Amino acid sequence: MGTTARSAAFSVVVAFATAACSVNGFLSADSTTIPIVQPQATDRLHRQAQEALDRWAQAVKDNGGSTITFTGALTSQIGDWESAVATKDKAALLGGAIVAASPLSEERPGKREVRWTDGPKVDAQVLSAAQALQELIADVAKPCKTSCTPLEVTDANLATSLAETSTGPAEVPTWVFTLQGTAVRITRVAVDRSVTVTPGPWNVDDPPVGISIVAARGEPDSATLEVDFVGAQAACKIEYRVEPVESDQAVVVIVAERPETDHGCPAIGVMDTVEVTLGAPLGDRVVLEGRQGLPVPVSAQ
Repeated sequence: MGTTARSAAFSVVVAFATAACSVNGFLSADSTTIPIVQPQATDRLHRQAQEALDRWAQAVKDNGGSTITFTGALTSQIGDWESAVATKDKAALLGGAIVAASPLSEERPGKREVRWTDGPKVDAQVLSAAQALQELIADVAKPCKTSCTPLEVTDANLATSLAETSTGPAEVPTWVFTLQGTAVRITRVAVDRSVTVTPGPWNVDDPPVGISIVAARGEPDSATLEVDFVGAQAACKIEYRVEPVESDQAVVVIVAERPETDHGCPAIGVMDTVEVTLGAPLGDRVVLEGRQGLPVPVSAQ
């Protein structure tokens, strides 16, 4: 488990390449732009974007207006599993089969500093060791309840680690758990009340449309935003529609192929970068990808 993980998965093998930039409208994979054509605001892409903005507004309200939004994994590990325990211990971690050998402390350490690498900082409430372990276990997508040998936590220490947030990497308070029978340590971000959002329902027979962006770059006082997404190779000559949909709390960036897509193109994609112009400066708004409405990391240009 890595310390950073993208919120959306891709079914292509990503090969990074330098891509051409365009303003809002269509971006061609062969660097040729065509006149802007905006879709009707009632089409599915826009409905999907508005639903994402609504879910984000509700998430902010539910989390008490927190200013911290994590975009990477909250659970990670230090070190590599020893060969004798690698298979069973890795399965236990992925399945949330973790127990405390003796009760962990329920005492909350109080506030600790979250400091972004570009300077800003904020004080945040910190979870107790017991609460952090409970959240680690609850965060598992596919629990392993009976077929895994549980990992035993023997100690917990509060430290700091680098975590990815919607406004760039930050040093955050982190619980480090010692495990029985291995030198591997498991870590869990200890910040309480960060903003989290639950994606909308996913119908495998009718999944969300569009393409997810994976990162963005912009300045708070600028209305110019650069976004990255995985597109087709230039030889495919596929054109993309790119458009922001905004609220006072968030920006959803729509990316979609034109209907005239050549479906015979290779599956291997390249990282494209496109520039969009917002209706207002970015400010402290988060940037959301358009398929599930999940936040992406935003760094300075």
